[in-house]
Amino acid sequence: MAEKQKRDITATREALLRAAKELMTQCSDSDEVTSRAVAARAGVNLAMINYCFGSREVLLYEVFKQLLEDAQNASPELARAVCSELVPRERVILVHYNMMRLMLSHFNYSKAITRYILLNRTGGVGMESLPCIIEHFAGRKTEDECRLISFELSSLHELAVLRHEELKAACGLDLTDDKVLKDYVRTTTERYLD
Repeated sequence: MAEKQKRDITATREALLRAAKELMTQCSDSDEVTSRAVAARAGVNLAMINYCFGSREVLLYEVFKQLLEDAQNASPELARAVCSELVPRERVILVHYNMMRLMLSHFNYSKAITRYILLNRTGGVGMESLPCIIEHFAGRKTEDECRLISFELSSLHELAVLRHEELKAACGLDLTDDKVLKDYVRTTTERYLD
């Protein structure tokens, strides 16, 4: 691929990321951020979303990862939770609490990408608590068993964020209340770590 073509693709990717981020911060519902709207805002052909990212969901997930990185840089509670001196069980709870709080505070992003993450989880996505879980079990469970626990906890908590309004209506759990969220994360996490 010629150098100019690589630069053009990089510029297109950046324009799409910028456009998606702008639209996500301005919309009242993530369903408004269609591929057409993103492409129009970026000033590129609609097909470039699939060419550069594979799908709208992957593009929005990339925007969410940038948001997560920005949030961690601005308020690094998540990174501190993983590296803190707390016992591993408490670190797992802190990691999941901070992730859920971030997802709830940026619900438009979460709504747009959570289905994608749940159905396409690969690698380390949503597995931030795995090192703490491995340390917690200290050889009593295999790494694969610990990986499954991390996977299940992340999936459960992501689904709870996605359906937080239904949880409030059906169960009286208002996950947007910090105390309720902390209690919920502690209760669900401890079920997996006993």
